[in-house]
Amino acid sequence: MKLARNKLARASGKLSLIALAVLASSFALADDSGWYAGANAGQSSAKIDDARITSGLLGSGFSGATITDDDRSTGYKIFGGYQYNKYLAVEAGYFDLGNFGFNATTVPAGGALSGNIKLKGFNMDLVGTLPITEKFSVLGRIGANYADATDSFVGTGSVNVLDPNPSKRDTNLKVGVGLQYAFTPALAMRAEVERYRINDAVGNKGDIDLVSLGLIYRFGAKSPTPVPVAYVPPPVVVAQAPAPVYVAPPPPPPPPPVLPRKVSFSADSLFDFDKASVKPGGQQELDKFVAELKGTQFDVINVTGHTDRIGSHAYNQKLSERRADAVKGYLMTSAGIAGDKIVAKGVDGAEPVTKPGDCKGTKATKALIACLQPDRRVEVEVVGTR
Repeated sequence: MKLARNKLARASGKLSLIALAVLASSFALADDSGWYAGANAGQSSAKIDDARITSGLLGSGFSGATITDDDRSTGYKIFGGYQYNKYLAVEAGYFDLGNFGFNATTVPAGGALSGNIKLKGFNMDLVGTLPITEKFSVLGRIGANYADATDSFVGTGSVNVLDPNPSKRDTNLKVGVGLQYAFTPALAMRAEVERYRINDAVGNKGDIDLVSLGLIYRFGAKSPTPVPVAYVPPPVVVAQAPAPVYVAPPPPPPPPPVLPRKVSFSADSLFDFDKASVKPGGQQELDKFVAELKGTQFDVINVTGHTDRIGSHAYNQKLSERRADAVKGYLMTSAGIAGDKIVAKGVDGAEPVTKPGDCKGTKATKALIACLQPDRRVEVEVVGTR
């Protein structure tokens, strides 16, 4: 056991020398280097060797013991370090792992043994940092701790304690892992789990674990200088003369509207009774009508002859057709209208103007002939443009 302790001490001493050598080296990177300081606090825990305590009491003549442990405490550490670059730092500090103890009651009753240990000391570590994001990183550490273990034992009744206050100072291994979050380039928070190898001053070596949370402050840390962005002046826009505006000529006037016109001439004004030759008075009526149509482009002229109901249907049909043809012929000769523009037809008395009850009788009396005068007519309908 003594040889093992000597080897561990030599290894710890070599680790300290390596840390000092790194601290004195000159490979630091200026952008990430600098001094820092911080403090952590949290819960510490120990594993108390109840089997050895029981074995010691049995060796003193007791047949057994009931043991209760106080294996939880509050620990803290204060540290400072130098960051060489974003991956490597050397850190040294002071730690206090708190107090741990036990109470043993002997069997048979009549004796009791209580023990307590206080642990504090100094450490030096190499700290490696692995950035995960710009603010978040993982860290690990390995180093040596120089711990002062101060024990106190109290025996009552039949339990005698030969050395009530042993103490031990020794150098042992220390390791840990943690997470770090940077609030700013100067201020960060750490959460760590560390294990301290400790000599308890009565021949035992055990591990004390410290789970802690703390803050670190970096001296002289500055926010990264923003990369200047070259100013690019906006393009100069040269005003250009407006493009000439093309004004479309006004649209041509719409063609003259189609000229529909329908005039009804009394047959008595154009013809003698029961005749189909246009009389002079009727010619004047047609000449006046033609004068009103001067300048008209004819599409078609419809001439329809009508008779009254006196006489047979066949006779009246022929009479109405001859009268329509007579008006057509006059328009062709007097007005010079092409014959293919004029359509003439007769419709007998099938389209009377008078109503059935207006003119009574069937015999061709003067009264009946006069009453049916509106039915005897020639209608001229002109379709064209002016």
